[in-house]
Amino acid sequence: MKKNAIKKAAAALCLAGLLVSCGGGSSAKTKQDKQIQKELEALLQESDSSSENRRYAIINKISSKWLADKKYNDLILYLTDHVERNPDDKYNAYWLLMTAYAYVQMRQDRVAEYYFERIIKNYPDLKVKDQSVHFLCLERLIQISTNHENRIQYFNTLINRFPSNVSITEMYVRLAREYEQIGEWTKALKTYTLFLEQPDASSIQITDMHDIYNYARNMIDFNNSPKNWTFKTLDGLANAVKEAIIRYQPRKLDEYRSKVNFFTVSWRQDDSIPTGSVDFSMTNYMHGNRITITDELIPGPSINEAYLKSKGWTLAVPTWYFYFRKVNYPANPEIHGTWEWAGIYIGEMM
Repeated sequence: MKKNAIKKAAAALCLAGLLVSCGGGSSAKTKQDKQIQKELEALLQESDSSSENRRYAIINKISSKWLADKKYNDLILYLTDHVERNPDDKYNAYWLLMTAYAYVQMRQDRVAEYYFERIIKNYPDLKVKDQSVHFLCLERLIQISTNHENRIQYFNTLINRFPSNVSITEMYVRLAREYEQIGEWTKALKTYTLFLEQPDASSIQITDMHDIYNYARNMIDFNNSPKNWTFKTLDGLANAVKEAIIRYQPRKLDEYRSKVNFFTVSWRQDDSIPTGSVDFSMTNYMHGNRITITDELIPGPSINEAYLKSKGWTLAVPTWYFYFRKVNYPANPEIHGTWEWAGIYIGEMM
């Protein structure tokens, strides 16, 4: 009898949707919705504790209807009241997930965040339609949370509990970025190393992280280097390089250049691809040539960059621009903000 009643209520719900699509009046729709609601709630009252699946179906039907009609306040009141009155309902994690989702739809992310966290901390995981409720909560939390410590916890949980549901490569790099934000540089560098060890690290495309592979590689390479080529000021670096050129001291120039991802490229090439090697030496280019340099530096595209123009290096392409930049390495305050000679642009400036 109850099964027939449930089928009847479900059919009535489908019929209500059909009437709406056919242009039924709003008053008729409201009246019919209320009738359906009464039928479903009556069925819910008749259900006993041994019929969990039946109770789930009814509550889900009521909740889904409110959700579809965007009656978020009614939905929230109904579900939170149910959870409070029925603490042993094994589907409470799912009801609170719907509650949190309603708050997201109302653009109340902080309240939604509270409910997503509450589910993960206080309720065992539950699969609904083959989806883990905890996983769905974590997915939402990393979208709406702005707390770096919390985000670190979410990413670690996704990596440890749901490795097959996510891109581990992306999770590692996002986790490393969060460690950076709170100054946990040892953990950040360790996590960047894990990222670089992934087979797709060099090819992964992450929308909000341009060229993240080279960024991570530079961080790790720089961390593992002696870092003994930097200068405290731009003037100090420029003067040292100028003097070495004027005095024809290629070995000095080799000492001054960056030992991590130093590049020599034309203006059309990608400077993120390192072209310098351990065998690169200015000796090969200075011998027998009359090198000249400009007195003033040329400002770069930002205040953290500058160029020194020089001529006389080769017959084919005599003009070279020495590229100077500030070191971005917050892991070591003594090095961060110093200056390095990072590369050479060959040819006239584009």
